[in-house]
Amino acid sequence: MSNHQHLGDGMRCQIVGRLEADQSQVQICREFNLTPSVVCNLWKQFQDTGSIERKPRQGRPIATMATEDRYLSIIARRNRGATASQLSRDLYAATGTHASRVTVSKTS
Repeated sequence: MSNHQHLGDGMRCQIVGRLEADQSQVQICREFNLTPSVVCNLWKQFQDTGSIERKPRQGRPIATMATEDRYLSIIARRNRGATASQLSRDLYAATGTHASRVTVSKTS
């Protein structure tokens, strides 16, 4: 899993608004605690497309939410021998979420 945190629509809108009001990218980076590349890429995207929405990504859509991921992680740590299908059944029993493919990362 990635360490990247995505900017919410509200923050993206604030940043673009400040850039349109001629605030410098350096000031915005300091204020929002962001790297310059994030602000620069957002500004370029806005200038090219006129939109602040995130681009669609490739790959399979995420089947579980963060809370369900944490639940799966706890179950997997308690029962180290559990298979993915067992974890999927446990998740469905607890939350009602169907997860056809469950992958549990090896985090301690």
